[in-house]
Amino acid sequence: MFEDINKVLLITDMDGTFLPSSKIPLKKDIDAAARFMKAGGKFSIATGRSLQASMQYFDMVSVNCPIILCNGGMVYDINNKKQLYDVYLPECAVQITKRILADNPQVGCEALPLSAVYVPAMTPMEAAHCKICKVEPVICSVDEIPPNWYKALFADTPENLPKLIEYIDKLKTQIDCSQIDFVISAPTYYEMLPKNISKGSALREMRSILHMEDYTIVACGDYNNDLEMLEYADVGICPSNAADEVKAVADIVLDVSCEEGTISAAIERIFAKTDGLGL
Repeated sequence: MFEDINKVLLITDMDGTFLPSSKIPLKKDIDAAARFMKAGGKFSIATGRSLQASMQYFDMVSVNCPIILCNGGMVYDINNKKQLYDVYLPECAVQITKRILADNPQVGCEALPLSAVYVPAMTPMEAAHCKICKVEPVICSVDEIPPNWYKALFADTPENLPKLIEYIDKLKTQIDCSQIDFVISAPTYYEMLPKNISKGSALREMRSILHMEDYTIVACGDYNNDLEMLEYADVGICPSNAADEVKAVADIVLDVSCEEGTISAAIERIFAKTDGLGL
């Protein structure tokens, strides 16, 4: 499986895996990724973040493969600045979003078409999310948001998020939600995605588009929105801070957290499997 480092793709989630709580990648992880690519490996990112919230990091770390954005809604070639693959929420997502916000005034919300991050419900939790992602949101009504949303994110406190999930589960019995899925992406975020779209489905498409069928894919992630990606990958790796559901599907559970260098530890595992290449 690891006979040739030139046929290995390492793809990692950002927040909670590649990024520690400071949201600044560790030097040891940046150096390890550079070393991995110098040895011939392919390195990429798979994140729930928007294009705008992700691009700031590519001044700090390089990738040599297209990246996955919006929890699987887009595969993006950052070198040529173009989308290789897109999936959008159906039009019913607009009405579903309006219904959720009308019935849950404490919930923050953002919608992600390509052009910007649009916020129809700015709350302290949503403001914190925009600050974390370092984006300047466009404040507007739901109806003013341009079409072709990759996803919508709903933000609430950790103690209130289960109530929002319960509300949406009941809502599914009242209106047609058959074309959408919901996923928990953090203890404070519940996201609406196109049906059957995930980082895993995007990784499958990326493998086909780039003709990487003969590559060994190693995926790293820490939370529920990484599950399908780790399950699809040839090898799934998670840090010690990963959610229990992720640890249950991972092939390797590292003994280090995102605060200690998940990616450098994962790359050491890869090098150990490739007869010391790059060491």
